Amino acid sequence: MDDMGWGDLGVYGEPSRETPNLDRMAAEGMLFPNFYSANPLCSPSRAALLTGRLPIRNGFYTTNAHARNAYTPQEIVGGIPDSEQLLPELLKKAGYVSKIVGKWHLGHRPQFHPLKHGFDEWFGSPNCHFGPYDNKARPNIPVYRDWEMVGRYYEEFPINLKTGEANLTQIYLQEALDFIKRQARRHPFFLYWAVDATHAPVYASKPFLGTSQRGRYGDAIREIDDSVGKMLELLHDLHVADNTFVFFTSDNGAALISAPEQAGSNGPFLCGKQTTFEGGMREPALAWWPGHIAAGQVSHQLGSIMDLFTTSLALAGLTPPRDRAIDGLNLLPALLQGRLMDRPIFYYRGDTLMAATLGQHKAHFWTWTNSWENFRQGVDFCPGQNVSGVTTHSLEDHTKLPLIFHLGRDPGERFPLSFASVEYQEALSRITSVVQQHQEVLVPGQPQLNVCNWAVMNWAPPGCEKLGKCLTPPESIPKKCLWSH
Repeated sequence: MDDMGWGDLGVYGEPSRETPNLDRMAAEGMLFPNFYSANPLCSPSRAALLTGRLPIRNGFYTTNAHARNAYTPQEIVGGIPDSEQLLPELLKKAGYVSKIVGKWHLGHRPQFHPLKHGFDEWFGSPNCHFGPYDNKARPNIPVYRDWEMVGRYYEEFPINLKTGEANLTQIYLQEALDFIKRQARRHPFFLYWAVDATHAPVYASKPFLGTSQRGRYGDAIREIDDSVGKMLELLHDLHVADNTFVFFTSDNGAALISAPEQAGSNGPFLCGKQTTFEGGMREPALAWWPGHIAAGQVSHQLGSIMDLFTTSLALAGLTPPRDRAIDGLNLLPALLQGRLMDRPIFYYRGDTLMAATLGQHKAHFWTWTNSWENFRQGVDFCPGQNVSGVTTHSLEDHTKLPLIFHLGRDPGERFPLSFASVEYQEALSRITSVVQQHQEVLVPGQPQLNVCNWAVMNWAPPGCEKLGKCLTPPESIPKKCLWSH
């Protein structure tokens, strides 16, 4: 999901309990309370999911400034490199047919099209549903069916920003149901359902608007919950549920900058999207596979969105590429046997390793929310959560003496361990060893998020001629992208 927080589901303690289908999915399968994205922002996290590799390896970062988040807005020149092997490309070796429904976000120029990177079908958009734009200074985002656009957001695919009404989740649901029906008895299939209703500006279809105790964001959650329920029901009706692995998670933490009207909950965790505190990268995560994953399980395995790459390959009888570093683990031992595997979680922000978790201990090597300038303009990634010396508005270097927290006792990262304590010294020794090993062999990929150019925006996507929707691009002027935080 998009910008959904750890605390947004009933099974994770959300008090309104408005996610009965997802809660049932957890009850029938396995819940992961310690599951992480690979980045506190959308595009890098999605690149990590589909490659099994940290964004610093697959190129989804910027070197334009130290420790800056970056993603793929319309003006970005880069995208997923051809050298990266994506999950749907590899699944073809086992006869899988793959479809992406919703937001791609790994580059919108022709060479980055998802059907050039292993997917067989696509219905959705290359970017988020920001807008509306005037199609002069900036074009509205296109919606694609496979190779060609079929319209644009706010035009053929309306979103009413005043009321929040949009039918997109229902369209995306139908695309998913139709694909499952077509493939279930013909081919093994991979469906990547990447809807973005919970990303501001939040939307929901008319039957769900005004139905949640949580406002418009809750309406969107309820519609997503209903959609997941319909997909799981269809798998049962087609008698393929026991042969279908389903995993539900989010790309990063809830965007508290949009709270409370247009953002979710990160539960007890500190801050949210854009930060490498727990609220920015710890995600809801549910696994469902009737007859294989025992019902009602909770795994305390440290999990990562990158693990879905390696686990999916294992389910298909395939092994990950051996010619590159793969960061994702095969979670099948945890899913099927309840085993726990020791592994670190690395928290990157742009080109910088900000923190690392090993076991229950998390070490911060750098702390930063956003600049004082942005904060004074009302940009707040940690509303109501100021922790002195931790949620800093200047980039603070702790590499010589990291701040270390015990996440079991202190999930909100409010009470760093005493530097003089034995616990601190032992945790520092273990984490330092793992980080040194990681950094010694790290080969960063070519950064893809450095160059912007207004001429590469979605002015004339494939298929625009048929619709009379082609627009004239401005003069091509490449320049360094500016990433303020």
